[in-house]
Amino acid sequence: MPVVNGMRFPIEVILVCIRWYAAYPLSSRHLEEMMEERGVTVDHSTVSRWAIRFLPLLEKTFRKYKRPVGGSWRMDETYIKESLIKLITFMVRQAHHERNQYITVRPKPAEGLNQSFLKVKGVWKYLYRAVDRDGKTIDFLLTAKRDKAAAKRFFDKAMQANGVPEKVTMDKSGANKAAIDEINANREKPMVVRQVKYLNNIVEQDHRAVKRITKPMLGFKSFQSAKNILAGIELMHMIRKGQMMMEGADKMSFAEQFYALAE
Repeated sequence: MPVVNGMRFPIEVILVCIRWYAAYPLSSRHLEEMMEERGVTVDHSTVSRWAIRFLPLLEKTFRKYKRPVGGSWRMDETYIKESLIKLITFMVRQAHHERNQYITVRPKPAEGLNQSFLKVKGVWKYLYRAVDRDGKTIDFLLTAKRDKAAAKRFFDKAMQANGVPEKVTMDKSGANKAAIDEINANREKPMVVRQVKYLNNIVEQDHRAVKRITKPMLGFKSFQSAKNILAGIELMHMIRKGQMMMEGADKMSFAEQFYALAE
């Protein structure tokens, strides 16, 4: 379990807060209010720091107990849209007035976006994900760019942890195809690559679980915080899908499985 020596709050409080943060569509301010109702006064920024510090460590522990996945992979990058339409307030001084007037403008959200990315400090980032034919999570990787190098890093990470698949299904992305072609070029038995959109519906539907949780978070302050919190979201999603193989896990609730990782 992550080291919590010197923490002002009991580990039980920390675990409850970060589990709720990763499992449900709640902001850190929501959690501040919820804990206040339970007699625990904790600032929302503290909850965020806990999530950033401890969630990736719990996800790393989970990998020791992760069930093996199938050999037919569905790979895609997921677009996570900001749920908040930010209010842009600016000052306009009109010539016929002696005072300042403030006008609030509500910009329209982007429409028709089919790219797969999320925003960190106003800059778009990309979350690569893959599931097997049964919908079990294989792996995920947040990257700054959407190109061949990023796709190859994802495949290398996924294959190192899960082995080499027999088949990989993806969309028509040239960068993803180029990455898998480079990997295949060095293999005696190449993987079968299928670029058929409807076969990728499983992973595209699976993206919704991640998007649902990130919406109330109103974006991420840094690349590292996004990476750490997304690790926790993916962790809770895998637990819900029954991917934890710890002894006795089949008799535990999802919450109990999460807490067991801290023991």
